[in-house]
Amino acid sequence: MSYGSDSPFGGPPRPREPQRPASPSGKKVSPLTLTIFAVVILVAVFVFLSNFYADILWFNQLGFSQVYWTERVAKLIIFAIALVLMAVPMWFSMRSAYKHRPVYAPNANQQDSMSRYQSQLEPIRRFLMVGIPLVVGIFAAVAVAGQWQTVLLFFNQTPFGNNDPQFNLDLSFFIFSLPFIALIIGFLVSVVLLSGVAGLLTHYLYGGIRVEERGGITVGKAARVHTAIVVAVFLLLQAANFWIGQYETLTDQSGRVAGALYKDVHAVIPARMILAIIAILIAITFAIAAFNGRWRIPLIGTAMLVVTMIVVSGVYPFLVQQYQVVPSQRELERDYIDRNIEMTRLAYGLDDVEVTDYDAKISTEKNALAEETATTANIRLLDPNLVSTAFAQLQQFRGYYTFPKNLNVDRYKIDGKVEDTVIAAREVNVDPSDTWVNQHINYTHGYGLVAAYGNRVAAGGRPDFMLGGIPTSGDLITDKDYEPRIYFGENSPEYSVVGGPDEGWTDQELDRPGTGGENQDTRYTFTGEGGPNVGNMFNRLVYALKFASTDLLLSQQVNSESQILYDRDPRDRVSKVAPYLTLDSSAYPAIVDGRVQWIVDGYTTSNDFPYSQQKQLDSAVTDSLTNAQDLSMTGRVNYLRNSVKATVDAYDGSVKLYAWDTEDPILKSWQKVFPASYKPLKDMSADLIEHVRYPEDLFKVQREVLTTYHVDNPDAFYESNDAWAVPDDPTSSTAGVKQPPYFMSLKMPTQDEASFSLTSTFIPAAASNGQQRNVLFGFLSASADAGSKAGVKSEDYGKLRLLELPRDTAVPGPGQAQQNFDTNTRVTQELNLLRQGASEVKNGNLLSLPVGGGILYVQPVYVQSSGQTSYPTLRKVLVSFGDQVGFADTLAEALDEVFGGNSGAVTGETEGVSPGDSPEGEKAPSQSNEQKLSTALSDANAAIKKGQEALAKGDFAAYGEAQKQLQNALDRAVEADAAINGTEVDGEVKLDDSGSSETPQPSAPSEGSEG
Repeated sequence: MSYGSDSPFGGPPRPREPQRPASPSGKKVSPLTLTIFAVVILVAVFVFLSNFYADILWFNQLGFSQVYWTERVAKLIIFAIALVLMAVPMWFSMRSAYKHRPVYAPNANQQDSMSRYQSQLEPIRRFLMVGIPLVVGIFAAVAVAGQWQTVLLFFNQTPFGNNDPQFNLDLSFFIFSLPFIALIIGFLVSVVLLSGVAGLLTHYLYGGIRVEERGGITVGKAARVHTAIVVAVFLLLQAANFWIGQYETLTDQSGRVAGALYKDVHAVIPARMILAIIAILIAITFAIAAFNGRWRIPLIGTAMLVVTMIVVSGVYPFLVQQYQVVPSQRELERDYIDRNIEMTRLAYGLDDVEVTDYDAKISTEKNALAEETATTANIRLLDPNLVSTAFAQLQQFRGYYTFPKNLNVDRYKIDGKVEDTVIAAREVNVDPSDTWVNQHINYTHGYGLVAAYGNRVAAGGRPDFMLGGIPTSGDLITDKDYEPRIYFGENSPEYSVVGGPDEGWTDQELDRPGTGGENQDTRYTFTGEGGPNVGNMFNRLVYALKFASTDLLLSQQVNSESQILYDRDPRDRVSKVAPYLTLDSSAYPAIVDGRVQWIVDGYTTSNDFPYSQQKQLDSAVTDSLTNAQDLSMTGRVNYLRNSVKATVDAYDGSVKLYAWDTEDPILKSWQKVFPASYKPLKDMSADLIEHVRYPEDLFKVQREVLTTYHVDNPDAFYESNDAWAVPDDPTSSTAGVKQPPYFMSLKMPTQDEASFSLTSTFIPAAASNGQQRNVLFGFLSASADAGSKAGVKSEDYGKLRLLELPRDTAVPGPGQAQQNFDTNTRVTQELNLLRQGASEVKNGNLLSLPVGGGILYVQPVYVQSSGQTSYPTLRKVLVSFGDQVGFADTLAEALDEVFGGNSGAVTGETEGVSPGDSPEGEKAPSQSNEQKLSTALSDANAAIKKGQEALAKGDFAAYGEAQKQLQNALDRAVEADAAINGTEVDGEVKLDDSGSSETPQPSAPSEGSEG
């Protein structure tokens, strides 16, 4: 056997490689084929690049080009570095193996196998040696480039100023440095393994590693040296993995609580330090063996490493846990559970919760609410999740408008008083089957916000609007330059083409319905800067490709000044300009400085906070009002901050990001990366500050954490004898869904005055047998009012107040309160009366309020007839305190029923109108037959109640008057029912001596009439 001169085995020079033919085929490729191929390539490249160009136009128009280029450049640099780090070592490994291949005269069997493979690979050997590392490098580089956020945060990290309790390192090491180090080590391990495998395969193909006929394996010197170097580098990287593994125990979630526990501190952490040292020593022996050829010590060391890993990483920690920790777990884990409680609270912003023992009463007495005016006057009777159809029927005006299913709750100052408000945007509703011109040229925008008082209703139980109509008018319009048009919203079309020249241009966009003597809908031309220009043919072609629309390219209604508006959902726009933020699932509209602005809450998150318990976001924020497709909060985190308040202008789509949490180190780090993206808190106007709310998703996560972490005693925490749960929504038709938190203005027992708040309740967690007591254990409130001063955040904003109720008093929880309503005989009878005439009774949101020394539950009751144009109207109010239930036309009357005939409460209804009455001197609005029937039945119910009360008092004059009212109401009910069914009424309703009625059957329609 002979060897080449450049082989470690010595020998004569190897023979020259045979020359390959210049072309595998003698046929010439035709010019037409080349032309077609070139055109196809150019078109594909243009389509690919057009998306980049469109993104550049979009970001430039918004003023966030820095975000676009920083992200792309960062990805490109990371991609290039990762490609080089992967491809070069792999190429070098393969090239070295080939260069040091043995050259020998093979026998006949070897000639049939390896030589045949070598001869087949030889024509493409150079291509494979470059192509394989390049392809593998590209795939690896793409994966690493996707971690651009981890890399940028590492190089721009900001210290937290707090140290972890185990290693005394700044928390920034765990949030910023450790993920980056783990990424680098993991990538380098892949480089070493893939390069080593590629080199060994090359050695095998070219004889450096041979499988003999008798089953033996012969490894040449070059292959042995190559393998030793690869193993040595791999062991060094494993040593680094073992070393950082000790820090990773602080974010481990597999124990009873998160973080390093007794077993980890006394067994796992020392074991990983030992393994790191052993791995380094063995790597050194492999490096030495690569030169002296003595393999016994490295192989013995490797076996020892494997045994040590099994013993110190598996067996020893198991023995410590099983025989030392388990028998005395509460005592040994106490300090580590205490660490977990402290760090988890810090990570979720729960380190400053104001906890108050609330000795809630369940008995009632007169005038119990006399001192609770700040809360009772603001009790919200209008359910934002039921009155969307009422908004649509009363304020939609045209079929091309729509309102969301769930409306928003905000607050506005009217005549010096802050009023809770149910508010919604009147957005455009485009038929997806309509023509291209209608979808993208004519129907481009919605028109105005609609708002109603939360604590009262108008005549007939309909919403009492403080803002509405077209053109928009109402108490909320204080700016003469108010811009009501909504081009950017949650229901906007995919894209619209808007704008036109100042002169000689006919307005194309449908603006609003005509008013007064106007018979035609008015038209309008967008005048802002809302999207990239498509006035030139090149831009039109780019967007025609983006949206796959030839109409966009050929339409004559696209002019030189046209703009294209797209990505119009407020959350989508914020997500594009701040892709590193997690966004709240709810964006809400507000009138800010004369314009409609969408306000979006942005979060900075991490999953690497030491000793903090992870939470699954999508599970924590899901409740009875959550749609799965609307969830922005997904994944697992153990650190959460509402660091950013973003606004999106509903007219021109402009986005502004405000640094809200100025102390958050993660936000500070992103501000270093994108310094031009954020505006300081001082730039927020007073109008904007007034409409900032405490975010719902953050509150939902915090209340989920508090179900366990309201306990601050490690022993009690370990025993889990006081675990809580968020109650199910008793008004939902879907079982097992959580009750949502509710916005309302209230005064907590520890507050001096009422504030706009976000509230929720807690009940005991289910027992091991699955049974759950629905009694109240806790009431949580977050101050949601940010103040009213420009650039200044209220000190009380975000303050969490937790009322802990006594465990020995059975204060009804929401589910039990709802059951008390549903099983009350009088309530059931009167609700059944309201259900007559095909009407449907709908229970509104069940509000919980800590007033009168206990917990008050208030639930509005709506009635909706079966007609297509009907909508829910507020007819009754349910109230409970302890086991006492009140049910009346108004909140004040229901409260009086509960609190001994006189609650002493002042309610918002005193400033508005009772559900069944019309204001004096005001003509009641015309009602549909379904509404007339519902009103008549409600009046009949009220008359029955008055008659029973008069009879009990022996007041026969009042009883007779009540019977007249009942007769009148029943006559009106029969007439309305007849009108609904298209029948005529024969006779009248007759009352018997007891006051009950016999209703004659409507006569059949006459022959030939419509049935």
